[in-house]
Amino acid sequence: MPYYCYMVECADGSLYTGWSSNPYRREKAHNQGCGARYTRMHRPVHLVYAEELPDHSTALKRERAIKQLSREQKIHLIHSPSNQLSKLCP
Repeated sequence: MPYYCYMVECADGSLYTGWSSNPYRREKAHNQGCGARYTRMHRPVHLVYAEELPDHSTALKRERAIKQLSREQKIHLIHSPSNQLSKLCP
């Protein structure tokens, strides 16, 4: 089963990075207040990035790597070809 590393943009413009087996379902959970504490405080959120990964371990490692990036680097990633969001069906 594939996993995804994803980013959502919060209402205040901040970016939150996480992982999930279904990023659209996770976006919905964040918006319903069932997600991370950070996103509960910064709703609504909008899914802006998703990257498919082969397994859970790889997704966790990628999440950590993305969280280490600067905001500018994250924005560049959102606009890069590695953003597979357009290939996913909501």
